[in-house]
Amino acid sequence: MSDQLKDLLGKLPLTVEAYWALRGKNKPWSAHYELESLNQVLPGAVEDVLKHQRKAEPPKKICVFATLHYWIEQAMLVALGLAGQGHVVNFAWLPYAEWDQEISLFDLRRQDLYTKSVLKPASEVMRVDSLLKRSQASGSKPAITPDLQKIVEQVSDYDTQYTLQVEETDFSSQLYQLRLERNAQAAQAIFDWLKAEKPDLLVIPNGTILEMGVAYQAARLLDIETVTFEFADQQERIWLAQNDEIMQHNTDDLWNSLGSQPLPEKARQALMGLFAARKNAHIWGAFARQWQQNPVRGGASVRESLKLDERPLALVATNVLGDSLTLGRQRITETMAEMIVKTVGYFIRHPELQLVMRVHPGELKTHGTSMVDVINQAYPQLPENIHIITPEDKTNTYDLMEIADFGLVYTTTVGMEMAMSGLPVIVTGKTHYAGKGFTLDPQTWQEYEEMLDQVSQNPVSSRLTKEQVEKAWLYAYLFFFEFSLPFPWHILWLHDDFTNRPMSYVLSEEGLREYGKTFAYLAGETLSWADRGLARLETLTIQEDSRP
Repeated sequence: MSDQLKDLLGKLPLTVEAYWALRGKNKPWSAHYELESLNQVLPGAVEDVLKHQRKAEPPKKICVFATLHYWIEQAMLVALGLAGQGHVVNFAWLPYAEWDQEISLFDLRRQDLYTKSVLKPASEVMRVDSLLKRSQASGSKPAITPDLQKIVEQVSDYDTQYTLQVEETDFSSQLYQLRLERNAQAAQAIFDWLKAEKPDLLVIPNGTILEMGVAYQAARLLDIETVTFEFADQQERIWLAQNDEIMQHNTDDLWNSLGSQPLPEKARQALMGLFAARKNAHIWGAFARQWQQNPVRGGASVRESLKLDERPLALVATNVLGDSLTLGRQRITETMAEMIVKTVGYFIRHPELQLVMRVHPGELKTHGTSMVDVINQAYPQLPENIHIITPEDKTNTYDLMEIADFGLVYTTTVGMEMAMSGLPVIVTGKTHYAGKGFTLDPQTWQEYEEMLDQVSQNPVSSRLTKEQVEKAWLYAYLFFFEFSLPFPWHILWLHDDFTNRPMSYVLSEEGLREYGKTFAYLAGETLSWADRGLARLETLTIQEDSRP
């Protein structure tokens, strides 16, 4: 069927429904939009909810929203878990498969019908609502309020940066215009839906980008409480934030509640095991990410290979452009690229210093602008005191940390790890570990250069105190081990997780002991870090075996 014909048929009533009944029933139209894993388990999960449903006193009225097939699957299981706790749940979706590609209304309606057919069993324990008709009711450019328009423009800006992995958006680009149109449609639909439902709470994945970002902002505009959630690289763990965007990683309450105590020895041993695995390119325990591709060779070997001398040495560790952890993190420059270019310029003017820049290896898995290209464009010829470690270079970052005198970062957690080894670290972007008492946090470029002058002139005397190093270790433990919460189903291993921990288990007495508090937080119970204390430490096994 031609795109032209699809566009025409998509606008006519009942055409898609007729096609679906005759040819497409119970089948996804595209391999890029399939809910088969959910389709297989949903009827049984609903039966488990009906059989084991708890009573909430009082029950909350909770709206859950998602788009993209993998988030719809994940969010539906979250919604079922909340229904199983006794809450009144309304699950809504927009049936997009791709956020950066056009789709005909005909195919979009087909995806919507497919989604409805898969989610139908859930209607026994919650309301299920497609927002597609609402989003299309006012056409491609709905008339929205100035407040909603600001939300749409901001989220569309982030979407474009995230998709293209850039830091500056071409507002005339096809992608930005697509995101602007989709987000405007979603904003009006979600706003009207929430206004009509008047929920106590909205639960959504991410909450920063795409239609989920729009949903978060629309809810806050209506003074509706929110919970946003995401997943890191740990099995059976979830990140969540109440009335905040989870990818902001706001750890202030966590630190204020638990950051004044000494680091328990068991926590220290856990951290040492984690970082030993990182250094040696191993996977540790429940952490799924292999942070380095090659084990350490020793700082002396790296110093020799780079022909470094005894001049003070700065290590700059970059982020991947467009990563969700860099969106909106500007503090002293407009972009990370600007910070990098100006920093290189500083070291060009200071040949008495040395600079090693470790460009993030994650660039190998992305398609955005490389920091290598940014530097080469700004400075085609670099002096001998500046060394660029490219993404494909096999140098282990921990070897560089061993020989560095101080560190310069945007938001990467490498900055936190350098502080753990006593190095003074200047943080130029808004990151969760800044302002915790073990980093230098300039508020202007002038202040940044003044800190550079001071630290480079006296690197030994600028090293962190024993107390500051202990703060860095405590913070690292809290972030890596306590900030994530127990949760049965991880988006990366959803099928296996649900097989191993079905709804019947999660709603059992044992399941509630493991995950009940997390579901309570998802339902809006205030997450008190002081009350939780070092909850994970009680169950943490230090000698966790590395997975192959």
